[in-house]
Amino acid sequence: MSQITVFEAKKIVTMDPNRSAATHVAVREGKILAVGGADCGDQWGDVIHDKSLSHAILTPGFVEGHAHMMAGAMWRYAYAGYHDRIDPKGKLWTGMRDIDAVVDGLTEFEGTLAKDEPLVGWGFDPIFLSSERLGAKHLDQISTDRPVAIMFSNFHLMCVNSKALEMAGYDEGTNAEGVVKGPDGKPTGELQEMASMFPIMRRLGIDFRGLSQTPEAIDDYGEVAQRAGVTTITDLFSSIEDDDLAIMLKITSKSDFPLRIVPVLGAMGTPSEVADRAETLAKSSSDKLRLGAVKLMTDGSIQGWTARVKWPHYVGGHPNGIWNTPPEQIFALCAEMQKRGIQMHIHVNGDEAAEASIDAIEAALRLHPGQGHRHVLQHCQMMGRDLYERAFELGCCANIFSNHIWYFGDQHAALTIGQDRAERMNAARTALDTGVNIALHSDAPVTPLGPLFTAWCAVNRQTMTGKTLGAAQCISVDEALYAITMGAAYTLKLDSEIGSIEAGKTADFAVLGEDPTAVDPITLKDVPVLGTVSGGVVHLL
Repeated sequence: MSQITVFEAKKIVTMDPNRSAATHVAVREGKILAVGGADCGDQWGDVIHDKSLSHAILTPGFVEGHAHMMAGAMWRYAYAGYHDRIDPKGKLWTGMRDIDAVVDGLTEFEGTLAKDEPLVGWGFDPIFLSSERLGAKHLDQISTDRPVAIMFSNFHLMCVNSKALEMAGYDEGTNAEGVVKGPDGKPTGELQEMASMFPIMRRLGIDFRGLSQTPEAIDDYGEVAQRAGVTTITDLFSSIEDDDLAIMLKITSKSDFPLRIVPVLGAMGTPSEVADRAETLAKSSSDKLRLGAVKLMTDGSIQGWTARVKWPHYVGGHPNGIWNTPPEQIFALCAEMQKRGIQMHIHVNGDEAAEASIDAIEAALRLHPGQGHRHVLQHCQMMGRDLYERAFELGCCANIFSNHIWYFGDQHAALTIGQDRAERMNAARTALDTGVNIALHSDAPVTPLGPLFTAWCAVNRQTMTGKTLGAAQCISVDEALYAITMGAAYTLKLDSEIGSIEAGKTADFAVLGEDPTAVDPITLKDVPVLGTVSGGVVHLL
C-alpha cells in the first residue's frame, strides 16, 4: 500500500462547494485521497502527518491559461520596459521611464556582448512615454555597426536600428504592411506585426522557439511559475518541433519538476497540416505535458494600434489595425479544427476580431455540429454583452486579460479607444452574467506572471493612477479566485483533474502566507506566495 501523507494547514480553501474549507488534506500517489480534519485519511490506512505547511494557507494550484514559455528565457535579452520587473531568480530590474534611459541602459548592455552578436531587447512600450516615437535614429546612438532590435512589451511590434533595416532590405522602396515610414518616405525603424518582423528575426537569429525550448528555459519557466503559485500553465503559441517535444517530455517527467505545461500549437500552415500536427502531438501527452490544442492569431495589440476594432475605431484616427490571419483563413481554420474535434484558443484583442472569430466558430458548428469543444476566446478585451451572449450560445469560453486595466487602462482611455469603451474593457462581470465560463490571465511575459495580481485587477479594476475604470465590471474575490483555478482548468479541459482540492484530483496546491478570501480585496495582490505543491511534492521558496 502506498504511503498516505496528511498535510496540515492553517486553512485550506478548496473551491469545492461541498466542503469549502478544511484544515487537512490526505495525499496518496500524488492525488488527493481525502479532505477534512486531522483524521481525514485514517479510514484509508496508516498515515504520516506532515506539519511543514501548518503555518500556511492552501488553495488549489493556480492555473495560468495564457502565458508563453519565453517568460523565463526572455531575461537572456536586455530588459527595456517602463515597469519594474522581477526576473526568475528574484532580481529586481528597474523600469526605464524615457527614451534616454532606454538608450543608456541598452548601451550599457551592448558593452557585454561579443563583437558579432546582435543586441536584442524586450519589454519596451512607447505608450507610456511623452517623447517622440522610438526610432532607428535613437538606436543608432547605441551602434551603427551592430544590428539592434527592441521587441515591444506586447510582442506585436519592434523597433530596429539602421543596420538591422539594411540587413532586412527595408528602405524607401519597401511597400510592405507593417513597415512604418516617416514623412521622408524612409522606414522609421518601427515594424508592426508578424509579417514585417519575421525578416529581422530570421536575420538576427531571434528565435523565441529555440529560446524557450532549452532545458534551462523550461526550468526557468518552472521557477517563474513556482514564485507565482502556479502549478499548471500554458505555452500559448508553440511550433513544437519533434526535438522540442523530446526535450519537454524529458524535463517535465522529472519527479521534482514543479509544473504541468500545456503547449498549444500555433496555427501556421494549411488547416489540414495544422490539424494533422495537433492530432499527432496529442498522442505524446503525459501528466506534466498536455498537447493537442491549437492557437489562432487573428489581430494585433490595442496599445500598439494594431488590433482590429469596430467603429469608431481608434482615438486620433489611427488606421484600424492589422490582420495576422485574414478572416477567410480564420473561417477555414475553424471549420477544419471543429471537424476534427480539436480545441482552439483564438487571440482576439479588438472587438472586430472577436466578432469575426465568433462568426467563424458559428459557421464551423453549422458545418460540423457538436458541443464539448470549449473553444477559448483569448484576451477578449473589447467584447461587449452582444458578443458574450453569442459566445455562450456557441459553448465558447473567455480568457480575459484583466492585467490590462492596471498596466494600460489610463492609456486606453486617453489614447487608444476612449473613455466609454475603456470602462467596459475586459468585461468579466458581463461575461459571468451571460453565463460564459471565464479564466483570467497575464499573457506573461507581456505582463508579469502572477494570478493573485490578475485576480486583484479583475476585482478592483484600478489603473496605475488609482482610478477605478468601469466599476460595473468588477467581480468578487470568490469569483476571481474561481477564475484562476477551476475556471482556467475548465478552459484547458483539465477541470476533472485540477482546479479544486477534492478527493480524486491531483494534489496541486498554492502555498500562501495569508487567506485571500479574508483580506481586504484591495490588498489581494499582496498576499504572499510561499511556494507550491505539485502532485504531492512540496516546493517552498
